[in-house]
Amino acid sequence: MTTTSPATRRRRDPERRERILTAAAELTARRGFHAIGMADIGAEAGIVGSGVYRHFENKDAILVALLDRVMTRLQDGAAAILAAGPDDRTVLSGLIRDHVQVAIEDRTVLAVYHREIHNLPEDERRRLRRLQRHYVEDWVHLLAPLRPDLADGELRLAVHAAIGAVQSTLFFRSGLASERLAELLEELAHGCLGVAAPSTSRVNGE
Repeated sequence: MTTTSPATRRRRDPERRERILTAAAELTARRGFHAIGMADIGAEAGIVGSGVYRHFENKDAILVALLDRVMTRLQDGAAAILAAGPDDRTVLSGLIRDHVQVAIEDRTVLAVYHREIHNLPEDERRRLRRLQRHYVEDWVHLLAPLRPDLADGELRLAVHAAIGAVQSTLFFRSGLASERLAELLEELAHGCLGVAAPSTSRVNGE
C-alpha cells in the first residue's frame, strides 16, 4: 500500500484549504450559512468530512477565514493605492476601481461577507466591523477636501452610497460584460461622491 508522507500532506494543505474555502463560499452564497454543514462543504470540495477538520476547527472558523480574506484583500489594495497615489482625486478613484474589481472578481465571497457577517462569533464580528470602519474612513478622508461643501455626516453618507452602488452587483446579475459592468459601477460610484474621475493621463501617471 502506498502511503503519503507528512511532507507531502503539508505541501497539499494550502490547495485543499483553498478548495474548502471556495466550496464554503459557493454553498453559503446559494443556501445560507445555517443551511450547510461541514459534510456539505467537504462534499462540495471533494474532500471527506473528516478532512475538513484538519484545516478548520468548525464551521465558524471557515466563515471567519472567508470574511477575513475579502477584508484583507480590500485593505491591502487600499494601502497600496494610498501609498502610490499622487493626489486625493486620483487615490479616491483608485479605491473605487479596486473595490469594483473585488466586487466583480470575488463576487461570491464579498456577497457572503455582506450577508453573513452577523453570523460570526461576537469578537470576530466586532473585529471585522472595526476594520470595515477604518476602510470607509480612508474614503471619507480623501473625499473631504474634494467636497468641502459637505458636512461630516454628509461625507459618510456619500461614501456609503458609493460603496453600496458598487456592491449592488453582488445581488443583481446584469448580464453585462465585465468591462462594461466595471465602467458603469465606477461611474455610479463617482456620481454618488459628486467627484469627477481624473483623466486617463493622470491615472496612468502621464
